Amino acid sequence: MERRFDREQLSAPSDAGGGVATDPTRGETARRSQTNGTGTLGTEASPMRMLPITSDPAPLGLASFAATTFILSMFNSGLMGSAGEPIVLGMALAVGGLAQFVAGMWEFRTGNTFGAAAFTSYGAFWISFWAFEQFYASKITDATTLSHAVGLYLITWGIFTAYMTIASLRVSAAVCTVFVLLTATFLLLGIGNANVNDSIIKAGGYVGIATAIAAWYASFAGVTNSTFGRIVLPVKDLKR
Repeated sequence: MERRFDREQLSAPSDAGGGVATDPTRGETARRSQTNGTGTLGTEASPMRMLPITSDPAPLGLASFAATTFILSMFNSGLMGSAGEPIVLGMALAVGGLAQFVAGMWEFRTGNTFGAAAFTSYGAFWISFWAFEQFYASKITDATTLSHAVGLYLITWGIFTAYMTIASLRVSAAVCTVFVLLTATFLLLGIGNANVNDSIIKAGGYVGIATAIAAWYASFAGVTNSTFGRIVLPVKDLKR
């Protein structure tokens, strides 16, 4: 995996001569129109042809996930004071949530089942996190009950991440590293909240920082390798 998580090469529609038209600008644009040979767009007799989406949405999804995870983990680890925590909510909604969710939708378009499931799910996770903090957390008035509920929520996501980790064993070493660390992050935070144990929560915060760094690397590799047209930062594809 150098350009995306797990997908077969997409072929563009055949040209008039029967050959296969490929996108020579992969990574620069999602959709191109083609002229009719006169430098103008197609007419009724010679319609404009739309090529399939070939850009890789994975770097966007990974970067969105990494940035939001990093900021939240700085607070979970205790490296930042709790007074600044509201900054997480804007990131959770716009970056970790909407941007990552859109990346997941684009992964469906490109035929990447793993990327679609991962980015759409974690985008929804961040949106649900934002909604819970904004509208519902205050309705649980007992602090212990709130901690138990948050613990259940995080452990549930840990289970999802654990089986996605198994699937990532056929993606790349970079992506697999992200999922191994993320599984540990969710489980540590979930157990820490369920047991109202600040030390475990802080440990989960530190692992979360490592998760964000790993995701940033995978995103950086995807963007850089695509832009340079060669492998600059290895991600080590895992054999199928």
